[in-house]
Amino acid sequence: MSDSPDKPKRRPRYPGKNPRHFTEKYKEHSPDRYPVDVAKVIDAGKTPAGTHRAIMVREILDVLAPKPGDIAVDCTLGYGGHAEALLAAIQPGGRLIGLDVDPIELPKTVRRLTALGFGSDILTAIQSNFAGLAKLLPEPVDMLLADLGLSSMQIDNPERGFTWKYDGPLDLRMNPRKGLPASSLLASLDPSRLAELLADNSDEPDADRLARALLHAPATTTMQLAAAVRKAGGDDDTIRRVFQALRIAVNDEFGTLEAFLRNIPFCLKPGGRVAILTFHSGEDRRVKKSFKAFEAEGVFSEIARDVTRASAEERRSNPRSSSAKLRWAVLRD
Repeated sequence: MSDSPDKPKRRPRYPGKNPRHFTEKYKEHSPDRYPVDVAKVIDAGKTPAGTHRAIMVREILDVLAPKPGDIAVDCTLGYGGHAEALLAAIQPGGRLIGLDVDPIELPKTVRRLTALGFGSDILTAIQSNFAGLAKLLPEPVDMLLADLGLSSMQIDNPERGFTWKYDGPLDLRMNPRKGLPASSLLASLDPSRLAELLADNSDEPDADRLARALLHAPATTTMQLAAAVRKAGGDDDTIRRVFQALRIAVNDEFGTLEAFLRNIPFCLKPGGRVAILTFHSGEDRRVKKSFKAFEAEGVFSEIARDVTRASAEERRSNPRSSSAKLRWAVLRD
């Protein structure tokens, strides 16, 4: 006897004791229905599928010092963890502007924050990167936050092409509706240009040899590219660097960051604060250099003398925080 059309469809079975594929982790995708199971995932130092754990929230709040009535900008809204903390701190009377270039995740985050009580009267969401932030703001604000890391929702979903643990299209675009995927970029490069990208975007020590090997084995999926790197003698760290280099190029991440850094003084009120989380040396070098230059010019009254890192406890509970570096600056009054 067939199931009634009104009866909900049965969940497809997966092989083995525990779900392995992103789409099979139905409990993690419904944390409100399975809070105990999701808590176990978090306690094991993992991030539940389809979610993201905001990094260094306490440290960022200490640096930005939000207070009721402030206007804040979260330049990389992501899953909304930092935004939630900032929104709570600037009430009553405060407002937050949240930017994110990802058209898939942004509506989900807005719905999530709205359900927490942060409606359109205090939260404005804009689908955009932060390169042109100065043109998007009606007036200078009290604080800026930019978390330059990938969101776990993007990393874990094979369809986005950010992970090589499962096969998927070699895409790597933050906005998959704009521009060309990484597979197209890879197919268009010659060995010298690919070697340049690998060296500049991920400090790959064997860029020249690796570039020649990869272009002899064109890849259109994530696992094809990972296999080509391994065939060329690379390990998991090499694969990570190759994916990072291509992702930065596909999304023009360094160009976007440099435009944002130039515009910071035009976006902040006198005495306003900016905090930036970086996750690799190319990002941190640019932030450090920009902050020092603005301080030397008298634009910033104070900057971080060294990076702040996640606590040992946070690194244990959330390994993805291990590479994070926090820098901050204050605009002169």
